[in-house]
Amino acid sequence: MFNSRRSFIKKAAYASLGMSLLSRSMMSAKPVLTAPEGKRIGMIGLDTGHCMDFTRAFNAPDAGDTYRGYKVTVAYPKGTELVTEWKDRIPQITQDMKEQQGVEIVNSMEELLAKVDVVLITCIDGNKHLELAKPVIEAKKTLFIDKPFTASYRDAFAIVELAKKYDVPMFSSSSLRYMEGIDTVSETVGKVNGADIFSPAYIEPNHPDLFWYSIHGIEILFAIMGAGCKSVKRTYTPEMDYVVGVWDDNRIGAYRGIRSGKNGYGATVFGEKAIKILDKDRGYNPLLVEIAKFYDTKVVPFPVEQTLEIIAFMEAAEESKKKGGIAIDMESVMKSV
Repeated sequence: MFNSRRSFIKKAAYASLGMSLLSRSMMSAKPVLTAPEGKRIGMIGLDTGHCMDFTRAFNAPDAGDTYRGYKVTVAYPKGTELVTEWKDRIPQITQDMKEQQGVEIVNSMEELLAKVDVVLITCIDGNKHLELAKPVIEAKKTLFIDKPFTASYRDAFAIVELAKKYDVPMFSSSSLRYMEGIDTVSETVGKVNGADIFSPAYIEPNHPDLFWYSIHGIEILFAIMGAGCKSVKRTYTPEMDYVVGVWDDNRIGAYRGIRSGKNGYGATVFGEKAIKILDKDRGYNPLLVEIAKFYDTKVVPFPVEQTLEIIAFMEAAEESKKKGGIAIDMESVMKSV
């Protein structure tokens, strides 16, 4: 499962690529794909394997009504500036998007926004998301932001407030929120009293530790526990993270982040009637189905306040690490903006 979810890391395929590939991508290619007005997705930031994975699904000839007719038709390649390993892959991903998927490549955000109905920000760098989201929201385009939502609580709060100001539907999520069994877990266990989650926890130096990869596991934690975490305490070693949150009704949720040894994604859910183990990642498709539904209905599938709390949880964990593992009040993070 771990290997399948990181299949986008193809160092051999993407190594030693220069900007010459970007110019080549503007040459001969598959005919530009079209979609009916109202169903045109614009993609921003071609610096992650999610770009091709998501586009292949949306644009598949046999997709039928799975994604409600939405197609990725236009893309703006510019993405991360900080994460060099991924920045260097933009030319190849851009070429693949055009030549394999028939996506029109444009040179500016303005051009993209004039040609699409809804937007999907895939840029892998959470530090860029506020900058990229601002013109989209101001143009009143319904918006999905791929993980990590941002690289700070301040930026997350700013995006949410901007979306409220312009009355633009917006949400962000990891696909792990939709792992098998999460949506029906209460039917088995009754009231959820607590949960223990695990996931990979790789660190990228331009993001706070948990934002880069642990977001997947922490998204699972909040999908199961809901909002209402009041304090966070983190134990860190180079091989492992262990983060414990206490909710305002005294329930406890824990996250184990793995950097050494066997990896995977899963949860043990403790309920009033049963204990349930969840360990089946369903891939990207359930998330893409939710995104398409969101584009159609303009209804966010879960409260944006929960997304803000996820970001605050990770920022509080970072603060706990810096202060030797003491408990950090979530309120102190959320009142810092």
